[in-house]
Amino acid sequence: MTDTTHPTRIAFVCVQNAGRSQMSAAFAERERERRGLDVEILTGGTHPAEAVHDEVIETMAERDIDLSDRTPREITTEELRTCDYVTTMGCSTLDLGDVDVDVRDWALDDPDGQDPERVREIRDEIETRVKALFDEIEGK
Repeated sequence: MTDTTHPTRIAFVCVQNAGRSQMSAAFAERERERRGLDVEILTGGTHPAEAVHDEVIETMAERDIDLSDRTPREITTEELRTCDYVTTMGCSTLDLGDVDVDVRDWALDDPDGQDPERVREIRDEIETRVKALFDEIEGK
């Protein structure tokens, strides 16, 4: 029997928590709302930046998602161990030990300093992957 008392917990992690993981979390928040799912979303970095990258804020605004008020934060191994899914962006050296967490590495390019078209490509790939993850969660 499925445990329905606890939400599904998903973490999106990258080094700076200023680009890919912020976009992922924002798209996940949108999917959670659209689908009405009980999902808790965490995001963070191993070495957080001071602010979300400007090119990420601008590109996400094209999708009516405002990241201008978000602040990168550090995420702890303890937080990640409480998750059902941990998604890294291709830049993590996480060691969660022998725990029952579904870890996925999306191996995405860093949008920091990229031209707007490349940032859009990364954004669109993230949106596709987040939707696929939610399809999988919804199907369980």
